Amino acid sequence: MGFTRVLRGAGLQCGPDRVQAYLRATAHVDLYWAGRLTLCADPDDLPRYDAAYRAYFGGAPPRPRTAVELNSVTVGVAASDVEVLRHKDISEFTAAPLIARLKPLPPRRRSRRLKKARRGRVDLARTVRAMIEIGGEIALPRHRRRGVKARRLVLLIDVSGSMAAYSDALLRFAHVVAHAMPVEVRTIGTRLTRVTRQLKERDPERAVKAAGRAIPDYEGGTRLGEALRRFNQQWRQRGAVVVLFSDGWERGDPALLATEMARLRRVSHKVIWANPHAGKPGYRPVQSGVVAALPHVDRMVAGHSVHALEELLEEVRNA
Repeated sequence: MGFTRVLRGAGLQCGPDRVQAYLRATAHVDLYWAGRLTLCADPDDLPRYDAAYRAYFGGAPPRPRTAVELNSVTVGVAASDVEVLRHKDISEFTAAPLIARLKPLPPRRRSRRLKKARRGRVDLARTVRAMIEIGGEIALPRHRRRGVKARRLVLLIDVSGSMAAYSDALLRFAHVVAHAMPVEVRTIGTRLTRVTRQLKERDPERAVKAAGRAIPDYEGGTRLGEALRRFNQQWRQRGAVVVLFSDGWERGDPALLATEMARLRRVSHKVIWANPHAGKPGYRPVQSGVVAALPHVDRMVAGHSVHALEELLEEVRNA
């Protein structure tokens, strides 16, 4: 336990769940490898972990006895702890590995173009051609129906100071979505910033860093109403599913936010508000921004955990 306190001081995210996993792993391997397998969430953690180990225990870190031993422990620990981490608040640990495993599916809509089908309206032209091909004999009717295509998705991510603990994870979530379906991604703070292009980068680390460099108001104030007004002025496509990630703290005029949310709702297929506080016990939507926006939101969902993000993706897919 003393070692985990040293690791926290070195910057590692050693929350209670990870510490419990560490203690269980010590029953299978030595202290060094138990901690390395359970307490290091990112490659950048490894040098700091080794330095803390040398400082606390003294001497060089031990080498593993066999690869099989480490693999069996890794699988065992992962099997028992991944479910806990899926429900854990993403502001309290490095959720990047779990977010990267999400499998988003796009919302669907009926297209105007008709295609061949076994059922549907009779395709008179194809039916007549079929009859001509068999010498004018009666042929089974051919059918056609409207096809299905992906509906546009818009992600609006609040990156203000009050959302700082969630911003990185939500940008990673947007990166996963951007590589699975057509999506438009904007960040909201004191201004509106488009980061769709940056998130098209295949590597998630480079993508998130590029998006961070493009956002001039990262961890600043929040003016949701003004940012939405600019979005409504710029966005010309109708019928999209819009997801707004925000805790609802608004420094601007709540009346302006209500007006712009109503305007956004009129041109959208569905508007979903993902609030990281909505999944916490005792939460009440009393923030001025939430109160102003709620009448124009189809659904408010939690956005505080990987499990909540999975449920959000299901909500989007069924929109």
